[in-house]
Amino acid sequence: MRKLNILIVEDGRSQREMLRDFLIKEGHQVSEAENGETGIRMVAENQFDLILLDYKMPGMDGMEVLKEVKRINHEIDVVIITAYGTIETAVEAIKVGAIDYITKPVELDELLILVDRVTERRGLIRENELLKQELGNRGVTTEQIIYKSPQMLELINMASRVAASRASVLIQGESGTGKELLARLIHQLSPRAHKPIIVVNCGALQENLLESELFGHEKGAYTGASSRRIGRFEEADGGTLFLDEIGELSPAIQVKLLRFLQEREISRLGSNVNISVDVRIISATNRDLDIQVKEGIFREDLFYRLKVVTMSLPPLRDRKDDLPALIDHFMDKFARENAKNIKGITAEARDLLLKYDYPGNVRELVNIMERAVVIARDEYITVNDIPFKSDDLEDPSKKESSGSLRESLEELEKRLITEAMNKTGDNQTRAAEMLGMSERMLRYKLKKYDLKN
Repeated sequence: MRKLNILIVEDGRSQREMLRDFLIKEGHQVSEAENGETGIRMVAENQFDLILLDYKMPGMDGMEVLKEVKRINHEIDVVIITAYGTIETAVEAIKVGAIDYITKPVELDELLILVDRVTERRGLIRENELLKQELGNRGVTTEQIIYKSPQMLELINMASRVAASRASVLIQGESGTGKELLARLIHQLSPRAHKPIIVVNCGALQENLLESELFGHEKGAYTGASSRRIGRFEEADGGTLFLDEIGELSPAIQVKLLRFLQEREISRLGSNVNISVDVRIISATNRDLDIQVKEGIFREDLFYRLKVVTMSLPPLRDRKDDLPALIDHFMDKFARENAKNIKGITAEARDLLLKYDYPGNVRELVNIMERAVVIARDEYITVNDIPFKSDDLEDPSKKESSGSLRESLEELEKRLITEAMNKTGDNQTRAAEMLGMSERMLRYKLKKYDLKN
C-alpha cells in the first residue's frame, strides 16, 4: 500500500511527537509544525497528502488554517484533531473541507483506520489519473461525469474494469443520479465503442409499443403495421443496448428479454424467424428489484441474468465531496450557454448549496444552477438567486414554532411523503406501505400538497 506524506500541525510537543513516531513506524513520511503559521508556510512549499490539524492552537486556530490550506491546495486531505467539547466546531470544519475529525486523547487504532482510508482514496485518485490519461490517448473522455468522492472514484474504476467484458450490467440508483451517463461511459470504454449505444426508456411506452420498439415487427404484424420495422436490438447490433427503468417491463417482454440473454437471438413481432444479434445489455432502475422479485412482479431468472455486475450510484447527499466541483462545472456551463458574465458565487450562496440535500440529485442541482445563472443580476451568484433559504434546510421537528402546530405537522408530512416516494422510485403502493397509510389516502395527500406523482 502506498505511503503518505503527512504534516502534523499541533502546538503540544508531546502529542506531536507521539503521533510522529507512530506514523513513521507505519512507514509514512512525517513533517511537523508547532503552530498554524508554520504549517501554512510548509504547505505552500511542499506537497502533502494529509494534514493532521489541531483545532485549538494559540495564534491561528484550526479553522483559519484549514481555510488557508484549502486555498493553497484544495486536494490536500485534512483531519481535525479536537477535544470532546469542541466536536461541534469540528463538524463545521468538515463543511469547510476537512474529511473527518478525531478526538483527544487520540486512539492510535482509530487514527490508523483514518490514515488507511486516506491512503486508499489517494490510490484511487492516482488510478483515475492514469485511467483518464489512458482514455485521453484513446479519444475517450470522462468529463461529463464530475467526481472527487471515494464512492464515485471506485465506480469509475469499476466501469473501466467491467467495460472490456460482455457481461450484463445493472445500474441502481435514485432518479437523477446519472445512471445513463455511467452506462455511456461503460460503452465508451468497451471494445464496442465504435458501434452505437441505443437508449430505451422502458417506462415511457405501453407494452405493445415497447415490444415493437425493442424487437421490431413485420408488415401486418398488427393493425397499423404497414411496413417492416427494425427494432432497437437490431439497431444496436455490435454495440450496447441501455434499458432504462428496467423494472417497468411487463411479464411478456421479460420473457422475450430472458430468451435473448440465453440464446442471443430475437424474433420480430409477426415473424417466426430467429435473428442472431450481438448486443451487450446495460440496464438501470430506481426501484428495488429484489422486492419486485419477491412480490412476483419481476422474474428471478431474468434478474440474475441482468445483474452479472451490479453498480450502485449513490445519491448526491451521500457524496458531498463532489458538490464543489459540480457547482462550479454547471455554473460555468450555463454561463457560457446563456452568454452571462458570471465570475463566481458568493461564500454565503455556496455554503447554502453545500448544505442542501438534493432529493432530486444531480438533475435537481442542474436545474438550480441553470436558474441561478439565468436570473443572476450581478457577476456573482448570491443567495437571492438560490430557490431555497437557510431556514428551509432545518429539520421541521427542531424548528422553533413559527406558526400553528397544524402547519408544522403538514410540513413534516410533506417531507416524509416526498422521502418515501423518492426511496420507492415513485411507487405509490410501496410508498403508502412505508408510510402506514392506504394508497388512496396517499393519492389524496399528493394532490393536496401538490407533490409530483
